Amino acid sequence: MIIRRLAPPFFFSLALCFEACVWVGHDYKTPVIRTPDAWTVDLIADGNNGFTDLKQWWRALNDPVLNRLIDRTRNSNPNLRGAAARITEARALRGVARSHLFPSANASGDYVRNRASESLLAPVPQNPSDLYTAGFDAGWEIDVFGGLRRQVESAEASVDASVEAYRDLLVTLLAETALNYVEYRTLEERIRFAQANIEAQAGSVDLTQSRLDAGLVPRIDVTQATTNLETSRSLIPALRSQLALTRNRLASLTGDYPASLDPLLAQGQPIPRPASNYAASLPADLIRARPDVRQAERELAAQTARIGVAEADLYPRFSLVGNFALQSVDSSDFFDASSRVYSFGPTFQWQIFSAGRIRNNIRVEEARTEQALANYENAILLAVEEVESSMAAIANERDRLATLNRAVTSAAETVSLVKDNYTRGLIDFQRVLDAERTKFTTEDEAAVSRGQMARNYITLYKALGGGSEVEVTPLEEPGSDADEPNAATN
Repeated sequence: MIIRRLAPPFFFSLALCFEACVWVGHDYKTPVIRTPDAWTVDLIADGNNGFTDLKQWWRALNDPVLNRLIDRTRNSNPNLRGAAARITEARALRGVARSHLFPSANASGDYVRNRASESLLAPVPQNPSDLYTAGFDAGWEIDVFGGLRRQVESAEASVDASVEAYRDLLVTLLAETALNYVEYRTLEERIRFAQANIEAQAGSVDLTQSRLDAGLVPRIDVTQATTNLETSRSLIPALRSQLALTRNRLASLTGDYPASLDPLLAQGQPIPRPASNYAASLPADLIRARPDVRQAERELAAQTARIGVAEADLYPRFSLVGNFALQSVDSSDFFDASSRVYSFGPTFQWQIFSAGRIRNNIRVEEARTEQALANYENAILLAVEEVESSMAAIANERDRLATLNRAVTSAAETVSLVKDNYTRGLIDFQRVLDAERTKFTTEDEAAVSRGQMARNYITLYKALGGGSEVEVTPLEEPGSDADEPNAATN
């Protein structure tokens, strides 16, 4: 490391020359990523003409309990508070980066009482002696090559990335809350169907028992009916266990404990039914709509600026430094003109040999930028994939649910017919068992399908970036050092 003092005219001439001519790093431009011109046409029959407000997509499900759960998640989820704190951290780091563009000054003062050994030294005029010192020093690194400005640029992009990370987390949490709520209502409906099926099967046990008592059927009819009944009863505890797990997850998402949700969830609601339309904009709009894509782009911008920060070490650093102090061995003449001590002038530092460290640091930042670009491209690919998959799931599940609804109607009629024929002795009891099992299975699958339809719509809204349009102002943004009231607050 070499340190030299230069004459002020030469220093300023050199600084102005470099300021006008040199800027380290690369000026960032958002990469142009190719996206499809349109979604797969045969999967968006409901998507072209419909509209759902993605800002508050959950209201399209028309469920007041879900609306309250969403509000609780937005207001009380601890992960969101952590993400808000990370925004505040990023903004403070931006203030730190900006402060390097401005001069810095430090005040100091001390008092020292010193006694020298009279056995080792010649007699001194005053022993022990006092030394009073007070003053300040100042310095200013002039950003000739733009390394400090690249640091600010990187910090600015990092703030934007942290805001998008907050929004992405919000999108995920709102979707997870809705998905778990739909799962909770689906499990409730499955339990209701199971209980109705149990009541019907208990009636079959009574029917076979009465016919056995009348000597019309063998005992095996009773045992088969009883086996079928107890098997159905065994499903209820498993469903209730899943119900409790889902309630507990909802409580965690809303930032509270499980018991707090019992009064709210006790307000019986059916499985939410989404509107039969949705807003599916062009694939290119995902770049503007999805916070995870915007976050990846901002992280790429921040990383690109770091190349310039690393390159700045190839060039000299120019600074203006100075200090002023008062020094005296007697407090009575501390403020006399003769007590003044000062120095000032320009300096530069230049690392002329680093054994390849600087060049390798630049390569590191360039490689990291390539990684950030790959992450950005991958985020867009995954976004398109998620939307396409969600729309395909909606289209196919809609057809499946329609088929199941017809099967439920047919199964119910079949049970009624076979029981009537069994009572009249026209068929054996095995036909009754098969009909009851089929009816329960189709009812259960239809309930699952209704829940899956709602979940598919929720997944689509999440894939489209729904719920991310939020103004993020977690805490008061700190200012730069240039506008801080005084040095004591630094």
